[in-house]
Amino acid sequence: MIGIDIGGANLKIVDDAGVHIHYCPLWQGAPLAGLLEPYAGSAAVVMSGELADCFSTKIEGIRWIVGTVREAIPDAAFYGTDAAFHTRPVPGLAAANWLASADYLREEYADAVLLDVGSTTADVIPLTRFEDLKGLTDTRRLQKQYLVYTGMLRTNVATLLSSVTLDGTVTPVSTEYFAASADAHLVLGHIAPADYTCPAPDNGEKTVDAALRRLARVVCADIDEIGKSGAHQVARQFWEVQRRVIGRAVGRALFQGDAERVITAGIGADLFARELGCATLAQEIGEVSDALPAYAVREVALRRAACD
Repeated sequence: MIGIDIGGANLKIVDDAGVHIHYCPLWQGAPLAGLLEPYAGSAAVVMSGELADCFSTKIEGIRWIVGTVREAIPDAAFYGTDAAFHTRPVPGLAAANWLASADYLREEYADAVLLDVGSTTADVIPLTRFEDLKGLTDTRRLQKQYLVYTGMLRTNVATLLSSVTLDGTVTPVSTEYFAASADAHLVLGHIAPADYTCPAPDNGEKTVDAALRRLARVVCADIDEIGKSGAHQVARQFWEVQRRVIGRAVGRALFQGDAERVITAGIGADLFARELGCATLAQEIGEVSDALPAYAVREVALRRAACD
């Protein structure tokens, strides 16, 4: 059996050979069926790609994803926010990937909050309250701060910053998509160029120098106007806000969930483990933590099959 997590931007697959991550922007007509064809056998699937704006409604996206997957892998079952598997497109399949992760981890980490920081979002999941998590939509998770819409790669820097301080002067930012969180994390040394897996905002190079140029544009400047130090200031202030926003959500989940510890997963696992003084899930389960929902839904399906 393979595990599949279909996001709006990335397709993550876990099989016996390991983890496979494909850039798959659904809103640009990415060939999902073609990417799935090499993977044979039965599959357990979660999704969040139904929210891509190429679909007019989430149920339209669910129907398309289910149909496309089943064309390539007829023996596929889809995990929903009711913590059950389905073979037909139903509304509860929307954004159930985080719940699959919780379902897999809830027994061994029953005293913990899971922080899964991906390219686009951060999931903050109190594993102490699994039954209360069932049925939550993304809207409800946003309201509860279980879903924080900022990630390591694809966040527009201007969504978290309204202004920056450059050499002591408060400077409003442009709201154009000039720089992404990947640019900030690259220049700060939080990620390597190889980790910058999404297109750059200008479709340009994914080097430190190119990232600095993009960060300068956030304040409508060229690099020779504010210097590399000015662009670094933009990156650092973005990171300070992002760290604070995610950290606040984690603290709230710890308190409300009566949890005792945090474990981290995703591309931001190491960074946030250092910030929060906690362990990463990779230390426990290895590289599959980089594609946690895909691995988790596979393991949940295998567990249930073993119990039948």
